[in-house]
Amino acid sequence: MADLTQLYPSLAGLPDIARHLASHPPLHLPAGSTVFAEGQVCQGFPLLLQGRIRVFRQAENGREIELYRIHAGESCIVTASCLISQHSYQARAVTESDTMLSLLPADAFQRALDSREFRDYVLGLFADRMTDLMQRVEEIAFHRLDARLAGRLLGQGSHLHVTHAQLANELGSVREIVSRLLKQFETSGWIRLGREHIEILDAPNLRRVADTCK
Repeated sequence: MADLTQLYPSLAGLPDIARHLASHPPLHLPAGSTVFAEGQVCQGFPLLLQGRIRVFRQAENGREIELYRIHAGESCIVTASCLISQHSYQARAVTESDTMLSLLPADAFQRALDSREFRDYVLGLFADRMTDLMQRVEEIAFHRLDARLAGRLLGQGSHLHVTHAQLANELGSVREIVSRLLKQFETSGWIRLGREHIEILDAPNLRRVADTCK
């Protein structure tokens, strides 16, 4: 219960719910596990204790667009929306690392909303995620893909372990276009491509391209 209230202070004013969560062992999910999928009925509000979850939409042709990521101490506005509206999921969530979470049952979530502290926490989630999503829409709609790709490659050290498909999904594009841009970066001498691996050779030139987004 101490871990829960430390990560989610709004639960401190809901001792009955906090004790209920503490009495039920957290769920342990390995990396790559599906947390929820399109069309499923929402069973509860996830409280992430450890790990990272990626939330995204997937088209019938397999293309994806990332909505956001969830870290410890955060939760999911798609889930909150489903619980409030009583609609099924319109997105998918998959763990990106070994993950541990507690699940606040749907009826307990509704009761918790009577608490101002918990209600403010949920509304704050919506506000923060809305800001992130608006920024993401702006990037996809108005910023050049090469600039966004260059920015994605920077700030994570000189070696990135990522596939072209993963980059395309994060950037809201398709693998073929991202692969072509990466090849152009390699031809320019800025990066070196390997199997699921990218080595940064010329960060200043990548930064120059990334800065055209600003």
